Amino acid sequence: MNLKPFFTAVLTTATLLSCNTVKSTSNPVAKVPNPIQLFNGKDIKDWTVKIRSHEVGENYQNTFRVEDGLLKVRYDGYENFDQQYGHLGYNKPYGYYVLRLEYRFVGDQAKGGEGWAWRNSGAMLHSQSPNTMLKNQDFPISIEAQLLGGDNTPTSIRTTSNLCTPGTNVVYRNELFTPHCVNSNSKTYHGDQWVTADFIVLGDSVIRHVLEGETVLEYYKPQIGGGNVSNYDKTQKKDGELLKSGFIYLQSESHPIDFRKVELYDLEVYKNNPGQLKTVTEAIINTKRH
Repeated sequence: MNLKPFFTAVLTTATLLSCNTVKSTSNPVAKVPNPIQLFNGKDIKDWTVKIRSHEVGENYQNTFRVEDGLLKVRYDGYENFDQQYGHLGYNKPYGYYVLRLEYRFVGDQAKGGEGWAWRNSGAMLHSQSPNTMLKNQDFPISIEAQLLGGDNTPTSIRTTSNLCTPGTNVVYRNELFTPHCVNSNSKTYHGDQWVTADFIVLGDSVIRHVLEGETVLEYYKPQIGGGNVSNYDKTQKKDGELLKSGFIYLQSESHPIDFRKVELYDLEVYKNNPGQLKTVTEAIINTKRH
């Protein structure tokens, strides 16, 4: 399904009829799904931890924790980070959805973290299951929506909601994109401020990164391929296979980060109705943010 016109055409005016219903001239009634709170504010029982050099399910040194109603990534128990990249995977896969994160970087980077990992984290989309990752695998085969923070220097530029591709490729600007990362056109978010990031994921057709209601990056046909992932089970990497769905992870790359919201709007019911999909997605993106 070619959904490029979905993002390049002039936006259709949508009228909110109630808290969960939208209407447009082409789609009389389309219900906006209630958001699923992937992070419930209390615990991570619905998630699975996978940290490099550790078995699936081992939350080494309590890296991922819930305190003060926040999902936190911390390293106070580490002597040295030593490339122990961590990922916290939600236990249910999704294919068509809007993922909304509210995050902030805090504190100092863990000892031994690489320079590129300073104020660096991510949300992994269309990922392999944590139960298929090997003990020494560094990253899940996935599409990474990279999160970066600024250094408080007014003239510095460090965009966020970028794209990285561990074990994957995408079509970007009408060409197969095989480098590891590409920057968005976002502004730089400095300090410990909260940032709201939306990710529109529509199966194997298109993924769109949105900040403050504006698209900052868009690409197509997510698929398995390329490098930038190591020590994986070769049966899990079928190069050229389009990614229609997968698991969602939050990342640990050596810098402390907080998440106060991780919610998902499941759009599966609209995947075969482009008009309603467009209307509902626009309504979600335009909902009030903190």
